[in-house]
Amino acid sequence: MAEVLVYVDHVDGAVRKPTLELLTLARRIGEPVAVALGAGAENTAAALAEHGAVKVLTADAPEFAEYLVVPKVDALQAAYDAVSPAAVLVPSSAEGKEIAARLAVRIGSGIITDAVDLEAGDEGPVATQAVFAASFTTKSRVSKGTPVITVKPNSAAVEAAPAAGAVEALSVTFSALATGTKVTSRTARESTGRPELTEAAIVVSGGRGVNGAENFGIIEALADSLGAAVGASRAAVDAGWYPHSNQVGQTGKSVSPQLYIANGISGAIQHRAGMQTSKTIVAVNKDAEAPIFDLVDYGVVGDLFQVVPQLTEEVNSRKG
Repeated sequence: MAEVLVYVDHVDGAVRKPTLELLTLARRIGEPVAVALGAGAENTAAALAEHGAVKVLTADAPEFAEYLVVPKVDALQAAYDAVSPAAVLVPSSAEGKEIAARLAVRIGSGIITDAVDLEAGDEGPVATQAVFAASFTTKSRVSKGTPVITVKPNSAAVEAAPAAGAVEALSVTFSALATGTKVTSRTARESTGRPELTEAAIVVSGGRGVNGAENFGIIEALADSLGAAVGASRAAVDAGWYPHSNQVGQTGKSVSPQLYIANGISGAIQHRAGMQTSKTIVAVNKDAEAPIFDLVDYGVVGDLFQVVPQLTEEVNSRKG
């Protein structure tokens, strides 16, 4: 069976969930070969093997931490040259899409970004995408070269499938471009204890109806009761009520959780484009004509300041 390269997103050896999803999808089209780079790369092997990686190619060098993107592209190209895979899968993060695009240009192959599903086809892997602000679903395949495909987080259920996971050192020769953009400083992001927005299984968002930064506490309380991430509409972040890093929408982050709860959000197309592939959508809005209700699985017409605290209390009581 053909091998499929999977680019590993990890933090000091802790593998992030989107990579485990990629391994699940990779097994549909071949044997996953994981590529783990940077500090702690070898520590990823156990988790990767548990989820189907037949091999784990690892490399660590100062360049991965000290320079942006290109050293990782050099390494992924080295893995591509060594394996000659049937496809290359990369998580659809901002960095992941840049790595994938640069690799596709180098190897002269087509690229598909933001896939939400993957299946084997007679002429190569077939990717499903949600396009035109998620108004349509398309199925596409790369017609030239080795498919390079980025996959949105939460697109597949993680399935364990133990494999050998043999660790092999990857030999990387860095190109002249590798040191073109240097990292000059880093500032640690303050941890909220909540999951990463694009990876969270549950997202609770607030919009214009929250009516002020001081009121986002009730959105956070519901999110914390559910172990969820907190999102915000463009109107809320533009008003300065919540950080732009939490914006959900076409000009913010795209999310696809199992459960999305929209509070005080009208449902403009800009916001819908970033969340309407969520598996189950719940909305709370006092305007019964709000466009968001055309999209939801469950809608509550009511004042979020009354509904959300009651929901939070009910969730907490059932947990106890």
